[in-house]
Amino acid sequence: MKLLSGNSNKPLSKNIAKYLKSKLVNSSIKKFSDGEIYIEINENIRGNSIFIIQSVSTPANDNLMELLLCIDALKRSSAKNITAVIPYFGYARQDRKVVPRTSISAKLVSNLITKAGADRIVTVDLHAGQIQGFFDIPVDNLFATPIFARHIKKKIKYKNLICVAPDVGGTERARALGKILNSELAIVDKRRAKPGQSEVMNIIGNVKEKICVIVDDIIDSGGTIVNAAQALKERGAKEVYVYITHGVLTGDAVKKIKNSSIKNLVITDTIDNSEKIKGAKNIEILSVSSLMGEAINRISNSTSVSDLFK
Repeated sequence: MKLLSGNSNKPLSKNIAKYLKSKLVNSSIKKFSDGEIYIEINENIRGNSIFIIQSVSTPANDNLMELLLCIDALKRSSAKNITAVIPYFGYARQDRKVVPRTSISAKLVSNLITKAGADRIVTVDLHAGQIQGFFDIPVDNLFATPIFARHIKKKIKYKNLICVAPDVGGTERARALGKILNSELAIVDKRRAKPGQSEVMNIIGNVKEKICVIVDDIIDSGGTIVNAAQALKERGAKEVYVYITHGVLTGDAVKKIKNSSIKNLVITDTIDNSEKIKGAKNIEILSVSSLMGEAINRISNSTSVSDLFK
């Protein structure tokens, strides 16, 4: 087994390698002056099982192309099998046709990765679980919920806690966390006028004098979460904590969160946000390196990955 890292999230790749007590494959990933990406593997990998770690995060198109070219280079270098470890699967929000005459981009990206030569996919908290069916190869969709639950038990007095879904689509995720914490469930009823803009219409559930924990897979512009937190406070919530797997954090999202009523926002390192959140005292990063490292180890040894979900 060998690990290869793309350029999207070097710190996470190094932490995964550290967990596995392994070294990253020596490679050169460069960009020509016209924007073309050049990949070269600088060591023999013939007959090895290779895990390439690359998030499809900003800049999404460059990182996706880099992933595809790395897979192709590995295939042409006679790797035994190739597992694409994609902590954040970009384009996942375009998983269906919302309006006529649009692309289902998640399906196209799935086809590209498969055709490039990947034999297996490992990812974390897919935006929509059915994306696993877009692939004709095995997909291991890991969950950050157990990591969040351990952090909540350690950091928050959760006797009077309620888990909150920021929209109807996130109910299953909030319920899963609530089951671990043995807490109640609330749902934010929101309306989205257009991408990046949402309005809270109602709160389903009693949040008065309770510690609210909002859980979701992605925070992008921050508008939905900030509005939800404000709505919960207006309805009597004592404190609002937020747990998000993928911190996309575009535009002035960090500024919004810093000035919001959110007590603490916890994101994972599936996307490298170390520079973005500097100075934001109410934003914290949890690492998924041990979760992903253990999954890689179990796949390599042909043992159960589903035990990680328990």
